[in-house]
Amino acid sequence: MIVIYHDVGGAHSSCTCANIHTHKLSMDRIPSEEEILKLPTFDKITKADYGRLIYIGTDEFGAKVYTLCRMRSKKFVIPAISDMYQLSNGDMKGLILADTSPTVNHLMRVGGISSRVFGLVSIGRPIAAKGTVQAYSQMVDLVKTTKEYMSKHI
Repeated sequence: MIVIYHDVGGAHSSCTCANIHTHKLSMDRIPSEEEILKLPTFDKITKADYGRLIYIGTDEFGAKVYTLCRMRSKKFVIPAISDMYQLSNGDMKGLILADTSPTVNHLMRVGGISSRVFGLVSIGRPIAAKGTVQAYSQMVDLVKTTKEYMSKHI
């Protein structure tokens, strides 16, 4: 089984959700901004990472969990991944694609654009972390929904 958390930049919400999913971040408490900033891929996606699956870990179901920066190409990238998975496996069982974009708030956008687009990392990264802490409960809800789906369909 493969779980892919994806969004436009792959650097904030998808990273955080994947780390919640693999128990590197707790579902039971909101982490500090410092804990968020210590995540290996938080706000550290480069252009070379765009469109690539980044392995985060394995979950309690034995599923491999990845993140994906799909830019603004969701309508092309997600069907391509689905088709390749289906061609390789004969069906879609075992592939979970979780769009984390609905959990992204204004601070995460401002911080991400400042850091990733304009290169103002020292300004943008803390703003993105603050926004991530504020949106954390929505990310936990998304991960819980993803895991509930997995437990019913494994």
